[in-house]
Amino acid sequence: MVNSKIGVIGGSGLYNMEGLNIKSKERVYTPFGNPSDELISGEINGKEIVFLPRHGKNHTMLPSEINSRANIWALKKIGVSKIISVSAVGSLKEQIRPLDVVLIDQYYDRTKSRKNTFFGDGIVAHIDFSHPVCQNLQEMLYEVGQEVGEGKKMHLGGTYCNIEGPSFSTKTESLLYRSWGFDVVGMTNLPEAKLAREAEMCYATMAMVTDYDCWNEEEECVNVEMIVENLSKNAELAKKIITAAVKKISLQKPCKCNQALKNAILTPLDKIPLEVKEKLGPIVEKYISND
Repeated sequence: MVNSKIGVIGGSGLYNMEGLNIKSKERVYTPFGNPSDELISGEINGKEIVFLPRHGKNHTMLPSEINSRANIWALKKIGVSKIISVSAVGSLKEQIRPLDVVLIDQYYDRTKSRKNTFFGDGIVAHIDFSHPVCQNLQEMLYEVGQEVGEGKKMHLGGTYCNIEGPSFSTKTESLLYRSWGFDVVGMTNLPEAKLAREAEMCYATMAMVTDYDCWNEEEECVNVEMIVENLSKNAELAKKIITAAVKKISLQKPCKCNQALKNAILTPLDKIPLEVKEKLGPIVEKYISND
């Protein structure tokens, strides 16, 4: 199977994609459980797109309840090779303003309970995660942002601090994250990025800024009312960028993301349990098909 589709994972406020010529809606069974919702397949500008609302279309899942393994496995299974992840975040820097967009290039993990690997149960793999996003995809999204007239809102590069949630940070935590040099704070993206890399899929985060978290005493502390107001504005911008971006994504462009597991699996292939090989089929099939 040649993966060639573009996946869009919608975050808070982005539960659908206007302009998507829908061809099918599919609930994909995975050995890791159920994805967040139906996978909606269609076309934008002649490109095959698969859309998945991260929290479910009615926003029924806490960040810690999102089954990222099922989401990424399902997208891989139906032929997605590149993922654009849209995520609501709080800003930790004065110059990153509400309604800005940060194209993330690094993450820091503050979570406690996320399942963020496909491996275990008889198979061991260690991926290189020093550069956790696809640079080609990240830079292309940034360039598109300039072209659609949102250049002042775009920031190329930034560190995403992934907290557990569902509560927002305490002021002490927020100030600590600032002192560490982080750029934004959110609750969802790091497990997706790790799993996408294990699945050898290109992954890039569009972090949509809703607020200044709670460190900025000159601004109102983050609250749901503020976030909801900015979410709808961010969602429209995200759709605008994605619609323009899919025209430019070269699905055949060489990328190291699709070789992430090369030399990463340490377990001898003949020692991996058959049921594990079957479970990880879409993830590892090209490495175990001839064992």
